Amino acid sequence: MPLAGEGQWMTARGPKRALLPRPLRDGLQVLPTPSRRSARHPLADPRPHLPYLSLTASLVFEQSYGGIEGDSASSTELYALLSAIGAVPLTQSLAVTGSVNQHVEVQPIGGVNEKIEGFFEVCAARGLSGEQGVLIPQANAKDLMLRAPVREAVQDHQFYIYPFATIDEGMERLTGEAMGKRRGDGTYPPGSINERVASHLERFAEERTEFQMSPDGHDAPLS
Repeated sequence: MPLAGEGQWMTARGPKRALLPRPLRDGLQVLPTPSRRSARHPLADPRPHLPYLSLTASLVFEQSYGGIEGDSASSTELYALLSAIGAVPLTQSLAVTGSVNQHVEVQPIGGVNEKIEGFFEVCAARGLSGEQGVLIPQANAKDLMLRAPVREAVQDHQFYIYPFATIDEGMERLTGEAMGKRRGDGTYPPGSINERVASHLERFAEERTEFQMSPDGHDAPLS
């Protein structure tokens, strides 16, 4: 459970102070308050590929049947965010399932056969186009035990099952565009998905900084 403060953390007896961030015995992590310089100049970090992140996002599942989505929707949520931030459209003929960790690696999920067959039934009812399919975690490929109609459609190239191991792989499949690898100077190839996402995040950070600055150049107070 991370706590934010100027070198402070909470104990049973009240707040304590720390000179440097360090992990505590009870698992809490001290998060230092950003300096005045970094607050006013978020893009002046010596590592230009790590801009100050200024983003709040909300997602709505219009066909959700429960109040809380499980972690098998986390990769889908990340694809939606990357698509919205980078203004990159996603194909609507593919379904996605898979959990994602902090290293953007796709993790296995439960009920993979039922999820594939459920989407297949919807596609079959509307008519198979030869473009529909499902993205599943690579780790779940060994768990597949699909019914005959699904297997036959896959063999006839009317339905596809794409195992993938990373968010980059899945995003490229959903967009048909290259994600782009980070270069030595911390930037991405022009026109790549990562380059568009990074440039938009930098613009968000710049606009946030300009909004917080008063006309005379001093930080405006936050309400």
